[in-house]
This record gives sequence, structure tokens and C-alpha cells, in this order.
Amino acid sequence: MFISLQELETQNVRFKADIPAGEIEFDSKLKQATALHTEGVASLLSHSVGDVRVQGDLDVHIDAVCDRCLEAVKFPIRRHFDLVYLPASEAVEGGEEEIEEAGVDVGFYEGNGLELNDVLREVVLLDLPMQVVCDEACKGICPVCGQNRNQRDCDCRTKAEDDRWNKLKSLRAEMAREGIRK
Repeated sequence: MFISLQELETQNVRFKADIPAGEIEFDSKLKQATALHTEGVASLLSHSVGDVRVQGDLDVHIDAVCDRCLEAVKFPIRRHFDLVYLPASEAVEGGEEEIEEAGVDVGFYEGNGLELNDVLREVVLLDLPMQVVCDEACKGICPVCGQNRNQRDCDCRTKAEDDRWNKLKSLRAEMAREGIRK
């Protein structure tokens, strides 16, 4: 759905949509698992021309991969959002500095409006955790044998080494080889 500035100049734009699974593109690790349901309103801010405020709620499930054990994870996301978008020309003119001082999170758009799918994609990405894990207690994968430690413990032992001494160890070995040759 495209939210046009021309339409916003005459009235607020209410939206209610169910975006089918897979329609919004994320990155290779994230997939939209269910239809994304959203309801909200877009309006022009009264104090300036071209500043758009988008408010609403969304509900979706995202399929991801656990960063520790590489198993599939499903994240439910239910979120209220309240975003302000400015024309990209204001970012160049220094408007961003004034907004940062006011403490408002802002996005920028080009052209004569906003694509709702892009707004919703941003809301979902901002709601995901920095590290996607299936469970806080996830043990991850064994670095030696590759076994998922959540399914079965392995007997592999990893020796903790201090990498700071590796150069000296290799220098000692090199000097020993030269001493043998002489």
C-alpha cells in the first residue's frame, strides 16, 4: 500500500491490511512465517510540510535461525509503532540535528509518499533482538565435532589457549630449526 502525500494533505489515511506470508523481504536469515496484520493511521504533522507520522499496531510471526545452535526459531512480534518520516531533503539541510536534539526517532523518505511495506519491515527489524536465540539457555554447537549440545552432550574438550603468545611460540620454533641447521 502506498501512502501518498497528496492524499495526506486532504485527510488522514487509515490503513488495515493483512500482508501475506513471504511478501515482505527481510534478509536471508529471516522470513515472514504468517500473514502480517496491521491497523493504523498516517497523517501529516501540522507544523511542517511533508513530515508524516505513521501510528499503528502489527502482529506477525517471523522464522529465524538461532545464532548459537542454528535451529529454526519462530518469533511472535506484536507491537505498537509511532514513527515520523521526513523528506530526504531535510536530512541534507540539517533537519536531522534538530530532531536528534528533540529526542524523536525519525526516518526519511524520497518521492511523493511512503510505501507501507517498507515502514512495517523497519518496525519488525527494530523489534528483533540483536542476537536471535532459541532459548537463553541454548548451549550452541560444539566447535570440535559440530554436535548440537542441546540435543546431546559430546565428550569433546576444547583447550583454551592464550593467542597473545602464538607469535613467540612460532619464533621459538623457527629459532630451534635454524639452530639445528647450523
